[in-house]
Amino acid sequence: MTVAVAPIPRTRKKSGVPAYLIYETLNGRALYYRGYRDVTTGKKTPAEIMGSSSLQAMLVSLIHGYLFLNINRKRYLLVTNESGVHLDKGTNLSNDIAIYDKSLGLTLTDKYFDIPPKIAVEVDVRIEPEEFSGKESGYVYEKTERLLAFGVEQVIWVTTQPKKIFVATRTAPWLTQNWDATVPVLDDVVLNLADLLTEEGIEF
Repeated sequence: MTVAVAPIPRTRKKSGVPAYLIYETLNGRALYYRGYRDVTTGKKTPAEIMGSSSLQAMLVSLIHGYLFLNINRKRYLLVTNESGVHLDKGTNLSNDIAIYDKSLGLTLTDKYFDIPPKIAVEVDVRIEPEEFSGKESGYVYEKTERLLAFGVEQVIWVTTQPKKIFVATRTAPWLTQNWDATVPVLDDVVLNLADLLTEEGIEF
């Protein structure tokens, strides 16, 4: 099986904003990288806004490494690197970390995933949330609702400002907790971000 980077989907874009600055499309709306205006005005290069911060990169790496060692990888496929998932013509989303059930007949191609992961993990908001009422929270809720409606069983958001974990499922109330909360992920695997950071000797 081979995997390649999927092309950026064609979508409506703002006048004068290059399509390569689109991070996701959600319900027919193009969502741009946070700070895209600085690129269009020449204040920054695309590389300066498209990469993760050191804190975001560490958190994604730490959570991915923990899940890699603890989930049943014969049963589940663990992916990272902003893996794309195609929900419908107007919605193409990215997941920082996703866990797929191999029993669903998963086929890896050079396109986005077109079936829902069981679990999606997001670290911070990477888009410019200007068009959402509630700004960041509006984007988080709308993206979470679409993922759950698509068939994702649980969406876990980790935010750095403030240091919180937001957990949403289709069958229970959505919860916002501190980093020291113990969050069930799947089967008998649980996530306690504070414990992981302490083990790594990282102050938070």
